[in-house]
Amino acid sequence: MKNITIGMDLGDKNHAVCVLNVEGDVVTETTVKNDRESIDTFFRKYKKATVAIEASTHSPWISRLWTALGCVVLIGNPRKLRVIWNSDAKTDKRDARMLAQIVRFDPALLYPITHRGKQAQIDLEILQARDNLVKNRTNLVNHVRGSVKAQGERLLSCNTESFHKKVPDSMPDFLKETLMPIVEIIGRVTEQIKEYDRKIEQISKEKYPETELLRAIKGVGPVTALAFVLILEDPERFTKSRQVGSFLGLTPRRDQSGEIDKQLRITKAGNPFLRRLLVGAGQYILGPFGEDCDLKRFGLRLSASGGKNAKRRAVVAVARKLSVLLHRLWKHGEVYEPLHIRGAGKLAKAA
Repeated sequence: MKNITIGMDLGDKNHAVCVLNVEGDVVTETTVKNDRESIDTFFRKYKKATVAIEASTHSPWISRLWTALGCVVLIGNPRKLRVIWNSDAKTDKRDARMLAQIVRFDPALLYPITHRGKQAQIDLEILQARDNLVKNRTNLVNHVRGSVKAQGERLLSCNTESFHKKVPDSMPDFLKETLMPIVEIIGRVTEQIKEYDRKIEQISKEKYPETELLRAIKGVGPVTALAFVLILEDPERFTKSRQVGSFLGLTPRRDQSGEIDKQLRITKAGNPFLRRLLVGAGQYILGPFGEDCDLKRFGLRLSASGGKNAKRRAVVAVARKLSVLLHRLWKHGEVYEPLHIRGAGKLAKAA
């Protein structure tokens, strides 16, 4: 059914579905349970139809299921579909119909996105799991230190990885019974984080050797390099490396009207996890341990230009330039050179 257009508003338990015929009239409006069997049964009679959905938790696996059935799947960007989420009469049924009508009128209005492949998603879960453990460990460490400080005492200064080993000796006796179980949990979390680090190194070496090129930049570690490759997945999806900064929400918004052209904050579109990693890498590059390189010199010039938020803007600008550089290294297989000689080029071809 090539000329059938379907809009589907995804839910956690049920999905609202609207089916339009060739003339654009509503043929069916119904709900489908959120499980593989129900979706497969319903859509088998609509093979080769065009289906429109919004990106959500369930959209990756559901879109792969439809693609296997021969459907043309368009995944709308929720940030761009204001006509749906900002409606005064918003219902699941209406949202499904709006999706079908939008894609029938002009698919470009969905600002369609592309989900990464199943294997890339599975590998990315390792990074996400590690990230959550790091966040929780930080919260637990802060809780223990704060509890001790509230009693007029202080724990030994040490890094987070050795916290569970060094802190017990400086823990006040009257707090040990309460806080030592948390310290033991911190130790187990630290060991699991190290196990994830070993897996990340193994996966990078065996499946994604291109990450070695990216890690040549001091400040880009195995987590950032692997996240960059997994989240972008295909370097050819961008015709120009400069597009990567915009894709990751590292470019400023723009609001121009007549003589007014406002300077706004970055869009923060795209993947927040990778954007945070790149900003962290930018902070390292501009910090005391960052090597002398073009990126650092660029950032220092910006931060020296003055202004209240000059340092913060410089970090974001370095992160944006870093994303462009990482894409170039990946796409062209080139070796990173921290400093370049004018006229000789910034990158040298790998032997």
